[in-house]
Amino acid sequence: MRMLSLVLPATVLAAGCSEVPDVNLFTIEDDIELGMQLRAEINSDPATYPVVDEADAPQAYAHLRRMRDAVLDGGAVEHQDDFDWEIYLIHDDETLNAFAAPGGYIWVYSGLMRFLDQEDDLVGVLGHEIAHADQRHSTNQLSKAYGVSVLLGVVFGSEPGLIPELAAGLASLSFSRGDESEADDFSVDYLCGTDYAANGAAAFFEKLLADGGGQVPEFLSTHPSSDTRVMDINARAEELGCDTTPNPNVPAWQDVLGSLP
Repeated sequence: MRMLSLVLPATVLAAGCSEVPDVNLFTIEDDIELGMQLRAEINSDPATYPVVDEADAPQAYAHLRRMRDAVLDGGAVEHQDDFDWEIYLIHDDETLNAFAAPGGYIWVYSGLMRFLDQEDDLVGVLGHEIAHADQRHSTNQLSKAYGVSVLLGVVFGSEPGLIPELAAGLASLSFSRGDESEADDFSVDYLCGTDYAANGAAAFFEKLLADGGGQVPEFLSTHPSSDTRVMDINARAEELGCDTTPNPNVPAWQDVLGSLP
């Protein structure tokens, strides 16, 4: 399995804000506009992102949307009605990855789906990615990497040349320890109101540990460590009194995987 990576040019880093305020300076509308521009860039670059056309995999998209909707309908996603929450499938069986753009645009790699053992595990990962968009971590981290003024220039059209680089950065965006822990917590919170196991994301880390822990994808970072995150996710589910029993009322996971291209 391979992981995507990005090395930002020194000139871009030099243009970034060294002191990014804790308060997000972007509006919800800014998040959506930036996300739309990044979506257009990603979906028009099949060499880098082989996004599957829905017409070629209607069942796979139906499954992904069904899982996404279960998370959104759990009642805990703050911006459930503000973002469109579009989801896309990337046909790459060698890459363990998923990522979200500001404004709630989400991409899932087929390699990640094939790595997981059951639907609850993928829903846990989706909850984590939805949390990054819902809590607006992506805008914060992109602001720290590129600078608020530069990023706002992209939103308002004065820095269009940066869009391809921003799109590439999303696939390997490195979140802070606090953001990763918060996304883990919110994944539990979101799933707690569903029929899925609220600790689904923990199962993902458990499998990584069982495989030796050497394949931790960039999108979930390496901090905190996988074993710590398993404990923290399970503790969060217990603290909230959430059900951690896998959802029996879903299609067989092999049927879901069989719908992939």
